[in-house]
Amino acid sequence: MADEQDRRDDQRDPIRARPLGSAPVPLSVLDLATVGSGVTAAEALRTTTELARLAERRGFQRFWVAEHHSMPGVASSSPAVILAHLAAHTERIRLGSGGVMLPNHAPLVIAEQFGTLEALAPGRVDLGLGRAPGTDGATAAALRRTERLREGADDFPQQLAELTRFLDDDFPDGHRYARIHAVPGPVQGTVPGGVQSADRPSVWLLGSSGFSARLAGMLGLPFSFAHHFSAANTVPALDLYRETFRPSAVLDKPYASIGVSAFAAEDEKEAHRQVLTGALAMIRLRTGRPGLVPTPEEAEGYEFNEIERDFINSWLANVEYGSPDQVREGLDGLIKRTGADEVKITANAHGRAARLRSYELIADAYDLPTARTEA
Repeated sequence: MADEQDRRDDQRDPIRARPLGSAPVPLSVLDLATVGSGVTAAEALRTTTELARLAERRGFQRFWVAEHHSMPGVASSSPAVILAHLAAHTERIRLGSGGVMLPNHAPLVIAEQFGTLEALAPGRVDLGLGRAPGTDGATAAALRRTERLREGADDFPQQLAELTRFLDDDFPDGHRYARIHAVPGPVQGTVPGGVQSADRPSVWLLGSSGFSARLAGMLGLPFSFAHHFSAANTVPALDLYRETFRPSAVLDKPYASIGVSAFAAEDEKEAHRQVLTGALAMIRLRTGRPGLVPTPEEAEGYEFNEIERDFINSWLANVEYGSPDQVREGLDGLIKRTGADEVKITANAHGRAARLRSYELIADAYDLPTARTEA
């Protein structure tokens, strides 16, 4: 009952939460709606829904989906659409983007989408924002209708400020957007007869380098670092975030999460067999051959050349995998080294059953709730 009371209390704070079970920090999930060989996008999205329901049942704090484009093995190109579906299939877990790539979209569109999500799941929506395209340059150009991609990244602080004003409906008098309102949004509470919820999506900044870390610190926003693909920069970025942090209406002190690749199985051999599928998919992506996540049998039978083998070893060095105890030990050590306030676990592997089982095993390793207790 104590864990359930903690969970209810934490719903009042959209950012900070108390860890459940024996976890040192709150645990969350980052999902890419992975599409494996022999699996349809529909099946992949059903697995994402199952994962969200599992995460809620086992006491994970958040369930985020990431925006990626033109990647056959990733079905999460439209986070807002997926989150609307997940809102209908969950009750309490916080849902969010990890993240929406702001330069790909007009700020007003994002404010409208996430205002709609907030109306569908009041008090449960996180808006994680990144400035990378989430794809290759040609696809980014198609998304943004411009070849000036660097300009979009450089304008990120201005785009963020515009988005925040749309979310809060507080453009100053005389601004060219002062008479434009993101709906659903605060304006609905200011018109005759209007009633509007006080909740609004919580804004996070995401990053894999120092730029967003510094910006999040200066603005007093929560920050989430992509340790799962930029491990060498994790500690410097988190240090920079904390050094530059200024208290805000959102946070009185820094709050940093890290995305971590982690996979648990009954034994280390099986866990390695599963994570090798995601590693091979990453090799193909990095060498311009994006495709579906291969089966474990395909990954085991693949003949890696010397360069690919070096990449595999380097990639897996930053994945916490093995038995549940091994994964817990690895995550505990990472939390101590980085001082992270929250961990978002991502499991990029082929099989539905193996991925679901991995999250169950990690939850068991940290003594998370085994079933939801009704209030």
